Amino acid sequence: MSRHCLIVSCEHGGREVPAAYAALFAGQEALLDSHRGWDRGALELAQRMADALGAPLFASTTTRLLIDLNRSPGHRQIFSEATRGLAPAERQQIVLLHYRPHRDALEQAIAHRIARGAHVIHIASHSFTPRLNGVVRRADVAWLYDPQRTAEATLSRLWMTELARRAPGLRLRRNYPYRGRGDGVASLLRKRHPGGAYAGIELEVNQRFVQRGGARWAALCSDLVDALAAVLSAEPLHRPQ
Repeated sequence: MSRHCLIVSCEHGGREVPAAYAALFAGQEALLDSHRGWDRGALELAQRMADALGAPLFASTTTRLLIDLNRSPGHRQIFSEATRGLAPAERQQIVLLHYRPHRDALEQAIAHRIARGAHVIHIASHSFTPRLNGVVRRADVAWLYDPQRTAEATLSRLWMTELARRAPGLRLRRNYPYRGRGDGVASLLRKRHPGGAYAGIELEVNQRFVQRGGARWAALCSDLVDALAAVLSAEPLHRPQ
């Protein structure tokens, strides 16, 4: 297999509400359309990465307000205020129908490739609101990773450097506005797979680009994809462990 085996995921790709739970969100259209309901633009970018780089894409378009696919089972924020009060059996049904299918497919695909000897690079596409609780987020693009995982740190640094070369003037940061080692899909997978076999990066893009749309958003998507392609075509990012 190739030196790198790329897999792309998007856990918050849409704001859809399954028909069985429509009553829980009646009159909540504005909330569903906000950053709390989904990661605007994340799925579009994930699709462009997957298509351009020939990678499988695992994505969900169900609102994170039903259940958050980027939270671990049992996490206190896996359910929102809309679903937290449901009976345990109802919450378990949501897990079985709307959480496990995405997580199982992604986790099994990664485990299968690693078992065949691949070094998996997993990019989880996310976006963040420009302002949260009155605080302006001072970044345009950010990479979340575990600083103790050599391949993750190297990939993030090289990708950021290559993007800066292609699009000077962008505010680029690492492990912002969240910590890369916080709860999420990548954190769980790091516990299962060593750094020589798995590297998980959460890509975070400021939603102001998506909101404005147009040529600047299209250019950012292209630059991000092209920069990643350039990095992956260079030297290996990992050493056997």
